[in-house]
Amino acid sequence: MTQTIALEMAVQDAAGVRVAAEIGAARVELATALALGGLTPSQATLELAVETAGADGPEVHVLIRPRGGGFHFTADELAVSERDVRRAIEAGAAGVVIGALDADGTLDLDATARLRDAAGGASVTLHRAIDVTADPVATLRAARVLGLHRVLTSGGASAAIDGIDTLRALVAAAEGEIEIMAGSGVDAASAPALAAVGVDALHFSAKRTVHETGGVRMGSASEGVGGYEVTDRDIALGICAALGRWRAQSRS
Repeated sequence: MTQTIALEMAVQDAAGVRVAAEIGAARVELATALALGGLTPSQATLELAVETAGADGPEVHVLIRPRGGGFHFTADELAVSERDVRRAIEAGAAGVVIGALDADGTLDLDATARLRDAAGGASVTLHRAIDVTADPVATLRAARVLGLHRVLTSGGASAAIDGIDTLRALVAAAEGEIEIMAGSGVDAASAPALAAVGVDALHFSAKRTVHETGGVRMGSASEGVGGYEVTDRDIALGICAALGRWRAQSRS
């Protein structure tokens, strides 16, 4: 019997929420700046996403990450994150996506517990901070002890398909007590193989870049005006179609 795979889309706006609803995604991870790995979205963005999802649409889970770069945060950054968690839940989010590491690169248990508690019992996902720890399986066990609901992981690789062996080990270590969600670079080509590992969910952005040109530089990392990323409906539907074919083959 084929395992049911939940779908989660990483989106940046209400338009992305609509695409997620169309493909039947269980959740969206709402963020901004996906090119940086995602940052905490604005309050207005969150409010509009929750309104767009409505009662019958995908759950809105909010990425809580105060800046780009690594996951060892200062006291001020953690204070901001804690407030962002509370405000996300107050605004109607079903959950939050968090992660904090110690200076030595292991899961910061105190910081993670603090952010978990700020969620007040709402669903909490450990994000890909797990993928930069030395031992993702040990980090998963720590997340289980903390009572987190799931982990988003690429198996310690830049793309989930390249971390498939570690993903398989994480599924075994989870023992059904915490959900394993595979994410990073998930596309129509890799989704079936990742689903076959036994993960509980697949996480993907199905995004494309809109390029804009201009003669004035707007940021230290851009040339000219630069571009931005949007959710692409056709890419999302392509991933769903690939999973549908995999399910059909698995049943035959």
